[in-house]
Amino acid sequence: MTISTQKDWQQRSLAAVWHPCTQMARAAVVPPLAIARGAGPWLYDFDGGRYFDANSSWWVNLFGHADAGLNDAIKQQLDTLPHVMLAGCTHAPAVRLAERLSARTGGALGHVFFGSDGASAVEIALKQSFHSWRNLGRGGKREFVCLKNGYHGETIGALAVTDVAVFRDAYDPLLMRAHIVMSPDSRLANETAALTAMRDLLAERSATIAAVIVEPLVQGAAGMVMYSADYLRALRKLCTEFEVHLIVDEIAMGCGRTGTFFAFEQTQPQCNADWPDFILLSKGITGGTLPLSLVLTTEAVFQAFWSEDVTRGFLHSHSYTGNALACAAANAVLDRFDAGQLEANALQARLLAEAFAPLAAHPRVAHLRQLGMVLAFDVQDAGLRFAERFHLAARAHQLLIRPIGNTVYLMPPYVIDAAAAAFLAQAVRLTLDEVLAQAPKAPVSMEDDAHVA
Repeated sequence: MTISTQKDWQQRSLAAVWHPCTQMARAAVVPPLAIARGAGPWLYDFDGGRYFDANSSWWVNLFGHADAGLNDAIKQQLDTLPHVMLAGCTHAPAVRLAERLSARTGGALGHVFFGSDGASAVEIALKQSFHSWRNLGRGGKREFVCLKNGYHGETIGALAVTDVAVFRDAYDPLLMRAHIVMSPDSRLANETAALTAMRDLLAERSATIAAVIVEPLVQGAAGMVMYSADYLRALRKLCTEFEVHLIVDEIAMGCGRTGTFFAFEQTQPQCNADWPDFILLSKGITGGTLPLSLVLTTEAVFQAFWSEDVTRGFLHSHSYTGNALACAAANAVLDRFDAGQLEANALQARLLAEAFAPLAAHPRVAHLRQLGMVLAFDVQDAGLRFAERFHLAARAHQLLIRPIGNTVYLMPPYVIDAAAAAFLAQAVRLTLDEVLAQAPKAPVSMEDDAHVA
């Protein structure tokens, strides 16, 4: 019997698989890490090596790999109903999931539309916003506003409201024109200026703007840029004042990452009007098991489509809309939060903060920052291909991590104890010192870097 090795799977993958977010010519030099299995926070390659999944496999894994509870929920659903179309039919997992998510907004966002992944949720929200205004006789409201360096996905509509050049520029001729406004950034203490810029734009063009879309509290692909809940609260008021929808993209930062289930909850909404018009979820909602996204919206938006006229309906779908297996996994995730996951996360976040606190004194580390289970820092004079070199060096320390440009970040699964926090801090520090000791003296940019997220 032939035993497949790490190198075998790498070679076969390079020959047959077109990898995402990867320049394949570079992948031939830096082959993908072939993973055989996962258990808890650990991933194991085909040669027996193991790696702590510090970025939760692109921010999707909440409770560790091969979690028994999530697996059981999927297996039980598999024996009952794997899938049925959601057009003209319904099923219990989808109904329960929509009810439970709506309840987490106090009923403010009482209608849930199902998608497949984060980008599709963005597409759905953009379409619903425009179409609802048109149904209300305000079809001129067809423009969108996004934040500088914001990221909302890579399909054509989502890319139009994304301001990350390495993803967007090649397709720029295909994209609608969005308004890009200054981003709030706690490192720059610029929230007042950012709000002024937003107010000026909305005051000038509110008659033609349908919605503003933002990542709440943390702009992920920008390099874990953090800002306060005060900005979000003020932005909600601006959107209300100028009759513009607010779309909050919680695809990365929802499901407890920031310390509350929805990041927007940190604005402490007191009534329906304090909530956004749309909240988008994906990634962690199934705990890293199956693809699913959801768009939560208000009664006002829903009623704009309520008609016997089919052309006024929202005729968006895909074949696996509301897949029962994915919904079963998502309900199992919500069970964890109902059982006290946020309280457990608060303790885990403190353990991470304590373990990484000494890193703030490192001479090349700037802006060590944390919000909930998201921890990041910037590396000064990082050098060419820093993210790639850091990623490769970290493997030798049993760490799977992918910096963004010169920003090193961790978004680990919610399984952190004191030993895991200490391990992560030591592995990151050892990797950082090794990489900086060998760093070529050249500037770094995302365009230079094969590992951009």
